Amino acid sequence: MPQSYEYDVLIIGSGAAGLTVALNLPQHLKVCVVSKADISSGATLWAQGGIAAVLDDQDSTENHVQDTLVAGGGLCNEEAVRFTVEHSKKSIEWLIETGVNFTRDTDAQLHLTREGGHSHRRIIHAADATGHAVSTTLTAQALARPNIELRSSRVAVDLITNRKLALPGNRCVGAYILNLDDNHVELFRARFTVIATGGASKAYRYTTNPDGASGDGIAMAWRAGCRVANMEFNQFHPTCLYHPHAKSFLITEAVRGEGGLLKLPDGSRFMDRFDDRGELAPRDIVARAIDHEMKRLGADHLLLDISHKPADFIRHHFPTIYEKCLEFGIDITREPIPVVPAAHYTCGGIVTDERARTDINQLYVVGEAGFTGLHGANRMASNSLLECLVYGRAAAADITRREADIPPPPDAPAWDESQVRDSDEDVVISHNWDELRHFMWDYVGIVRTTKRLQRAKHRVDLLSGEIGEFYNNYRVTNDLLELRNLVTVSDLIICSALQRKESRGLHYTLDYPGLLHEPRDTVLIPTTYRTPSP
Repeated sequence: MPQSYEYDVLIIGSGAAGLTVALNLPQHLKVCVVSKADISSGATLWAQGGIAAVLDDQDSTENHVQDTLVAGGGLCNEEAVRFTVEHSKKSIEWLIETGVNFTRDTDAQLHLTREGGHSHRRIIHAADATGHAVSTTLTAQALARPNIELRSSRVAVDLITNRKLALPGNRCVGAYILNLDDNHVELFRARFTVIATGGASKAYRYTTNPDGASGDGIAMAWRAGCRVANMEFNQFHPTCLYHPHAKSFLITEAVRGEGGLLKLPDGSRFMDRFDDRGELAPRDIVARAIDHEMKRLGADHLLLDISHKPADFIRHHFPTIYEKCLEFGIDITREPIPVVPAAHYTCGGIVTDERARTDINQLYVVGEAGFTGLHGANRMASNSLLECLVYGRAAAADITRREADIPPPPDAPAWDESQVRDSDEDVVISHNWDELRHFMWDYVGIVRTTKRLQRAKHRVDLLSGEIGEFYNNYRVTNDLLELRNLVTVSDLIICSALQRKESRGLHYTLDYPGLLHEPRDTVLIPTTYRTPSP
């Protein structure tokens, strides 16, 4: 029989965002963290560059705020930016106290590097594998807490709300979650639920993200009645390793921050023709420049060259990249790295406030799945892990403040599998997955047009109907759930992109190349939206 569980706090997602919430909650609360695969399988593990924070005397909060506002293309929420930056130092101090071993200089001072869009060195890092250091440390701490249960091989199906239970109020009371080990859907009830599921870059053919980045939390929250915003702003990392056997391996922006040069196949530089900041321009500008040059030349990749730096310097600063490239026969101390842009980060998401609260009571969202207003039209490098930490701690503080007043979750029915059957048409799911990722890349990619977006909308509507029929008649599987969520999120991306009649930040359309006078967020409202209580 499928299992049923009850917790004080259910956290869906085990990256930096979810674990930060768990570790900052009081230890008398019963907490469960669920993840699709291993606890450390999310995007945090693969983050290379670092975490932006004001830690140097030559830097200031105002500098970090202004850099973020500029990179965000006039669309950042300045209050959210200041809130995040002002809490950056305490968040880093908490990580250090937790045990994260950041890289230090010879005098034992924290080593700070610089990345695109930043006016100062403010990126704290653990060599070129910061995400790995953060993820493994937080996981170890969570495993040591008796009040935290870590449950892997589980995929969330849908949120459970009072509305779904035909009860009064606008409250989330848990989720239905598929156990991948036995293929049964389990009932998880909780007083508080936190979405920390990451972004939706697997909607695209080429991405730096792990396989689980299928927009699950965004899609579930939308179906439950939460607003989403700015879904048209999909960040494409300018430099993903181009090699037939290299899967989703990005080359950190810190390579350019430490002097790496972007070059054409003939060895000539080109970034100065697109931006005065050259290789240190924000990611959206660099990605469009690479895309433009690749299309102009008919090239399948361009080059990133740091071989002019001393070999020891390269091996010390970028050991992970050096070793990975060597696996593919590329010695970055002697030759350039072949690179292409790839979908990397979802700047929009579920609308939330400074306490990480959504439109549904007792439902929080932290990390890439959320829309805080921090990133605006283009995320500045290394602000993402910082957002996970700051808003993760804010969510934990709000839950702590309110937990004594929130009653246990009501009873909920077990998942009903009596009216469905096993599918023998898995080829349909595989085909639809491929079709979705191809037309999203071709029509809703780095450069867009209204006609391309309309074509994508037509195709996603057809897919939505097919997947809906499949979902209603067959047992749910991981592939079906991910495809269902990706179709939902892709539709939100396309609808948002069609509404924006300008080119701003990561949304660039040939039909509207200029900027509107007044910047506005694109907010989509589901028919089930209700205003949350205080």
